Amino acid sequence: MEIGREQTYTSGQRNEIAKNLVYIKPPPNIIQEDELDSKVMTGEALERHNACKPNVFYSLGMETFHFSGHEIHIRESLDSFGALTWPGDKAVLELGAGTGLVSIVASLMGAWVTATDLPEILNNLSFNLWRNTRGRCRYTPQVAGLVWGEELDRKFPSSIYNYDYILCADIVYHHNWLDELLLTMKYFCRPGTTLLWANKIRFQSDLDFIENFTKAFDTRMLSEIPASEVRIYQAVVKE
Repeated sequence: MEIGREQTYTSGQRNEIAKNLVYIKPPPNIIQEDELDSKVMTGEALERHNACKPNVFYSLGMETFHFSGHEIHIRESLDSFGALTWPGDKAVLELGAGTGLVSIVASLMGAWVTATDLPEILNNLSFNLWRNTRGRCRYTPQVAGLVWGEELDRKFPSSIYNYDYILCADIVYHHNWLDELLLTMKYFCRPGTTLLWANKIRFQSDLDFIENFTKAFDTRMLSEIPASEVRIYQAVVKE
């Protein structure tokens, strides 16, 4: 099943799904490595010895990253976002995926990933995910439209969609949907879910959101980069 695609169930079918499934995974990606462009394969071979050293190079609207022996090409249409790594073979949801870098890395690390953003962002997001993950990962990453705070129960019913990790990278920018963002975080962060949030402090609104965030979740700061005003938080639901 593709995440974000609406399905119709009878009450009996929904009960059966809820009883037998924690979350639904798509079938493994079966596209073979030899279908990749030879240029990409050559670049990967040359960079494989630097698997543990992420690098980034910039060039006129395109960014090239190297993570875990993979070369990732990001086409920019909005802001670019940072990246985190986590254990593979987990169900991962990214909020505000933007250009898709975080979701790409998660997919390459072995996670089952659903990348979400506003409907107008999805074409570019899908392009970047497809370009950088086809034939390279166990699960094909999914893309779904998500407007924070809207129709969450209908589009992502809790009986079907559960995630091990919720990832958020630099999404608390200066906008008017912070209440809706916090509501969305709380909806998806259920018992057993870990929320990882990386944020750059720019405005007073960032500090206000952090205060509300720590009230809503059991939170600890994993890392802080004072020179860049960046903080990375880990959060779970309050007991």
